[in-house]
Amino acid sequence: MVQRSAAIIPVLASAAAIGALIAASSPATAAGDATVGKQVFARCAACHSTAPGENKIGPSLAGVVGRKSGSEAGYTYSPALKAANITWDEQTLDKFLANPAGDVHGTKMFISVPNATDRENVIAYLQTLK
Repeated sequence: MVQRSAAIIPVLASAAAIGALIAASSPATAAGDATVGKQVFARCAACHSTAPGENKIGPSLAGVVGRKSGSEAGYTYSPALKAANITWDEQTLDKFLANPAGDVHGTKMFISVPNATDRENVIAYLQTLK
């Protein structure tokens, strides 16, 4: 019985290692939940529209992922955000949303999303906006 248990342990360890590798490389574990993100985004909707070309106090966020900062047509950006030359992706959005004024000094945006899970979910939702 001891020999059988000893033989199973390396097999289980290998299976666990393979499972961990698959989970770590899976996009599902890296991305937030877009459905939850849409609910969190409701806090942002007073200033930002998700409809293309519909700017409010802030610019439309339709198609924001992959877009250069300060480039939404018809919106008057702060000189700081226009000059920031940021391409919005998961990392840049996460950093900006955590502390907009700290990331881009002089931005008009003053509301942050301090909770990392909320940011992850909002970013997942923004990725759905084409």
